[in-house]
Amino acid sequence: MSNVQLKLRGISQKLEGNVLNDETIEIDQIDYQIDTLPLDVPIQGTVYGALLNFKGAYDQLAPKMNEAPYQNPPKAPVLYIKPKNTYISAQQLIPLPVSEESVEVGAALAIVIGKVATKVKEEEALDYVLGYTIANDVSIPHESVHRPAVKYKARDGFLPVGPWIVQKESVENPNDLQIKVSINGEVKQENTTKNLLRSVEKLLADVTDYMTLNEGDVLLVGVPENAPLAKEDDLVTIEIDQIGKLENRVVSEKHVVGGEIV
Repeated sequence: MSNVQLKLRGISQKLEGNVLNDETIEIDQIDYQIDTLPLDVPIQGTVYGALLNFKGAYDQLAPKMNEAPYQNPPKAPVLYIKPKNTYISAQQLIPLPVSEESVEVGAALAIVIGKVATKVKEEEALDYVLGYTIANDVSIPHESVHRPAVKYKARDGFLPVGPWIVQKESVENPNDLQIKVSINGEVKQENTTKNLLRSVEKLLADVTDYMTLNEGDVLLVGVPENAPLAKEDDLVTIEIDQIGKLENRVVSEKHVVGGEIV
């Protein structure tokens, strides 16, 4: 059983619940079927993503790191921002740009910050964590990580997140969680946070060494290599052990506003 924070559309306050199994959640001593709840985005702070933090993703780019435009391997975490226009909740629709045939699925464990974090020590890093959720760092496929890829990563609806925030006490070890991506029920990617270049604690320590993370902010630990592609009408499911399942369908942006059909 996992203790979680969640939000429902149309209700301003956060709720607390206990996930009993894959289908049922208990809220205020009442059991609900998860797929019947109008889940809302459970986060509210700024979302920062970390590039090249899976060993496989780093190794794929390593041969080019000493060439233009990179010149040298990165010495600190390579960060980018997913702005609020990208946030959609579980079950809402990912808009496929009319100019594209597919989008890249970026399965990521998301760390939710519980209090102001500045220059935290690695051994104390988890003291600053409220909990964890799942993010789909959707992108238009592109190769370069030299400049912020705003055009490719910051489009409306390009960050499904949820379905809830699992309190950190319910997660045994954030550095040992299985990640699975399925498209239309077929498994397309599997990895584990054992393969992080920087562990959750190390990433938090390195990031807060030069910038403050505030309560409610979110840090994505990174996306594994060989991210799968999803086309129009594809159902994308991301599962992370002990966190839950995030599911969204891809629909042409001609038919979507704010994650809903128009």
